[in-house]
Amino acid sequence: MGAVKRIAELRQLREQPLWKLLASLNAPPVLGVLQELLLRDEKVLPASALLERLRQELQALKQAGEDMPQPAQAYLALWLNEGWLTRRLPPGAQEEQYELTTDAITAIRFLQGVLQPRATATESRLATVMQQLTKLAEDTNPDPTSRRAALLAERERIDRELEQLGKGIVETLPPERAVERARDIIGLADELVADFRRVRGDFDQLNRQLRADLLNNEGSRGQVLEQLFAGMDLIGETAAGKTFYAFWRLLTDIEQATIFSESLTEVLGRDFAGQLSAGEKRFLRHLTNRLLDEGGSVHEVLQTFSRSLRSFVQSREYLEQRRFNAVLRESQRDALTAKDYLRPNQDVGFELWLTSAKLRSASQWHLYNPSERMASRGMEDAPDSSMSLHDIASMVRNSEIDFGLLRRNIYELLQQSSVVSIEELLRVYPATQGLGSVVGYIYLALRHGQVTPSNVQVSWTGMDSVERSATVPAVYFMKEKEREFAR
Repeated sequence: MGAVKRIAELRQLREQPLWKLLASLNAPPVLGVLQELLLRDEKVLPASALLERLRQELQALKQAGEDMPQPAQAYLALWLNEGWLTRRLPPGAQEEQYELTTDAITAIRFLQGVLQPRATATESRLATVMQQLTKLAEDTNPDPTSRRAALLAERERIDRELEQLGKGIVETLPPERAVERARDIIGLADELVADFRRVRGDFDQLNRQLRADLLNNEGSRGQVLEQLFAGMDLIGETAAGKTFYAFWRLLTDIEQATIFSESLTEVLGRDFAGQLSAGEKRFLRHLTNRLLDEGGSVHEVLQTFSRSLRSFVQSREYLEQRRFNAVLRESQRDALTAKDYLRPNQDVGFELWLTSAKLRSASQWHLYNPSERMASRGMEDAPDSSMSLHDIASMVRNSEIDFGLLRRNIYELLQQSSVVSIEELLRVYPATQGLGSVVGYIYLALRHGQVTPSNVQVSWTGMDSVERSATVPAVYFMKEKEREFAR
């Protein structure tokens, strides 16, 4: 019976996008193109940019002898239909954005693991297992005596190590073991990034499922809301959801984020890091930003999901949709009943008036004549102004944000720390332009830093010497982008 169940599960999996992609006749060129376009430096592309780059890739493939005869637009439509690409229109975006689905990323990662296999029983991974198992045993031990003994033993080990350091004796990992451990960290971090995308996919599926349930649920508005909130709690209790929330709390903790970023900088500065490939070093260098980007994307999807469903329920929109679905189902039942005694081409004596558009000849259009709106007379000389350059500079300063000063402040603090927050900037440098300085820091973070959905409380003294405070998004500036502020 076990084999029968397993076979049924595998047959069901064979119909999923992951298996279809791997079993596709054009799997090598398709996987190669998808990886090149959407799994390197840029993970999300606007529709126009993706279409143009896909055209260039297809042209290069045809010149290399690959059989890819269809136009780029046809392949995009096919890959969307097969579930290998997903598209969304974020709030404020000018056009749709494309990215790989979790199934496509899993397929590419699987083949990368086949082409570049890792040693599975490395000393680093075994040591990690042993350390985590020991930590688990300690953290779940309810016996105070044994826990005290374990802590005393740990203190003795630390004292011995401090004694060795006092004598100038420092033990470090051999380069080969350090490289091995760094690669294990890269593999684990890469899996965590994929977990974020999987959580976002779970939220999207939950959004669609709850909307369908809302339309099919005949209960009151309170029952619908209760179902909505129960669904959100359920998704938050999944393994992927707990992983996301735990990492999001860690990444938005300024102290932990600073320690993490400084540790990455130190690791990349060690001698053994020279044995890592360029791609591995690039991955570590941008790991903080990548985790914040993926986590922020998931957080934004969750917030958008909550707001849209709440609005959908509290308005009458869902009632109209429910009524429309009921009418549609009733019409379908009537059609199924009528098919037994009505021929498809039989006249039923009913005329359906369709909508139409009024057509006009292009010759009836009137061309725009710019001369009809020209000024009746020429420009006159304005009287001489009595304002000085100092007055103009003061007016500009009162109406324009001094981004040059803000950039210098950020650059100077990045010389002392690997991560700088807006709270530190306002604490070290006074907000000489009041609220304008706060807005300026947030604007610079949108272009050169990280803006998280979390909020922080900041305070400053305005130009009128009055102390004020506000709740603003938590923004961070990373040392790896300090050159962008050195102007």
